[in-house]
Amino acid sequence: MNNLSRRFLEELQQRVLVCDGAMGTVLYAKGIPINRCFEELNLIMPSVVKEVHESYHKAGAEIIETNTFSANPVRLESFGLREKCRDINAAGVRLARQVVGDKGWVAGAVGPLGVRLAPLGPCSPNQARAAFQEQMLALAEAGADLLMLETFQDLEEVAQAIAAARAVCDLPIVAQITIDDEGHLPAGTPPEDFTPRLTALKPDVLGCNCSVGPSVMLETIQRMASLTALPLSAQPNAGLPVNVSGRNIYLCSPDYMAGFIARFIQSGVKLAGGCCGTTADHVRAIAEAVRSVQPPRPKIGWTSVASKESDRSLPPLPVSDRSPLAAKLAAKKFVVLAEVIPSTGCDPSQEIEGAQYLAGNNVDAILVRDGSRSGARLSALVLAHLIQQRAGIETVLQYSCRDRNVIGIQSDLLGAHGLGLHNLLLITGGHLVTDSYPDATAVFDVDSVGLTKIVSSLNRGVDLGGKFLGSQTGFWVAISADPGAVNFEREMERITVKMQLGANCVITRPIFDIQNQERYLVAARELGIPVIAGVAPLTSLRHAEFFANELQIPVPESIMNRMRKAASGEAARQEGLRIAAEIVAWLEDRVQGVLITAPLGRYDSAIEVLSALRSRQKGSAAPEAAMQAAIQESAGRIKT
Repeated sequence: MNNLSRRFLEELQQRVLVCDGAMGTVLYAKGIPINRCFEELNLIMPSVVKEVHESYHKAGAEIIETNTFSANPVRLESFGLREKCRDINAAGVRLARQVVGDKGWVAGAVGPLGVRLAPLGPCSPNQARAAFQEQMLALAEAGADLLMLETFQDLEEVAQAIAAARAVCDLPIVAQITIDDEGHLPAGTPPEDFTPRLTALKPDVLGCNCSVGPSVMLETIQRMASLTALPLSAQPNAGLPVNVSGRNIYLCSPDYMAGFIARFIQSGVKLAGGCCGTTADHVRAIAEAVRSVQPPRPKIGWTSVASKESDRSLPPLPVSDRSPLAAKLAAKKFVVLAEVIPSTGCDPSQEIEGAQYLAGNNVDAILVRDGSRSGARLSALVLAHLIQQRAGIETVLQYSCRDRNVIGIQSDLLGAHGLGLHNLLLITGGHLVTDSYPDATAVFDVDSVGLTKIVSSLNRGVDLGGKFLGSQTGFWVAISADPGAVNFEREMERITVKMQLGANCVITRPIFDIQNQERYLVAARELGIPVIAGVAPLTSLRHAEFFANELQIPVPESIMNRMRKAASGEAARQEGLRIAAEIVAWLEDRVQGVLITAPLGRYDSAIEVLSALRSRQKGSAAPEAAMQAAIQESAGRIKT
């Protein structure tokens, strides 16, 4: 195993890697006849193959697959190229290496033999293994960094391919099968059966490619994720082909495919790319989405910063001294936060008026969301300062490291502290929405872990380079967390790391599925970090479906049914308020505070839920009665 192979396995544990897209689709578009051997082009038209590799690498692909999908001796025999097996595979590795160098990885692409294995076909398992060994040995000796097994339909054939790889080399193995519209193997085997069997073969990565678009593949990956601990890969087609004038055309746009990336990653995918129909434009969109959802390792990581910190750093201020909100939490008081989202334009009066209304109804602090992903909005930092100044209520500034380099981050944070903003919620940042700004790109110098370290350094009076600043910040640091994360262990690991770096509190995404969140809340309590739970009053069935399907926040079917039965309009809103009040009542003894969202900017909805909580705390009324009273009282009040 070479150094790049080892680095591949190491990187795989840290972040999502981007694969390239289709080879055959692009070669066909360049005028290569569909009935010829594309792999022979490695020898007779190498510049054309290299051009395809270069387009994907420039688009952001870190893993470049060799043009060797059908370069096994069985398939090559049908083209009269059996004796050139070794040369074609070696040339495929050489062309990919010329493009990627040591800045990525060369994956030796290996496809099925093209014949059925016995007893259904003429090829015995031993013959299959020998054929794979010949191709894989050529790929390994030419310097491939890993082997990418693709589009396999037969579990026995996959088993022989993996056995062949183990016999000739020690390269990492990515094993990918192809599925039908129901997520089954073509023979009808469902994920619940084929996933354990493939896992037992011990590839380094397990996944799907080809045949279906991202929607069906996502559903299949989610079914696989609960049955294996292996990293997963997903390389869907650009949708299903449509025959136009005798030619199959794939119609999924790059943006459509990129829109699935967050959900693939949440389901355990560590390799993301494309198959038939995907082009460099698709890979560029996928790479951008990967950087936005889970950025690559920080250019300046928290570990390197720690080694440079000045000996003159100051001890951090006691947490209880950093802000009134921090003092309340340190005193074990239950706190209530409500959110305000900056509007478009430069007039903050609506948000300030809403904050004044919330302040007058016993909200402890206002969380000002960072709206950077959705276009031209008022700066969250500026709005947080104006709210504290004009509405007289403490704020928590949500701060994203997306689209800010480390120098700008430090300047922003020092300025925020100078303006009296002492509470932060640190996030990596969401996927870039490019509809209005097609040429905009996302910038990531650090992720939320690196951002936590930067704030921790400033709290000790040193900058990122270890220079003593002469004074220190006193930020109370909250971190975002997802109680419904598919990879629970990974979620808790990141929280633990951030706590070690100085995080003081966790603020969760909205919680709906209370029966399945107990595990998370117990684990957080065991870590000893306060939790403020997100609560989102629903306004309609469509609103609930948005949380479940677009934001991937678990919403139980019981809540879906309640919203489904509720009439539309005000009746649906009141049902959503009742659900929120019940969730808050369940959370009260399990967390140290709640963050109540204001759906559609209706701050009265947040207050109606809060009124039910306050009445419950005083023991004066049941949540239902208290909430109904609050609804009557708030009628006609501010509904900005």
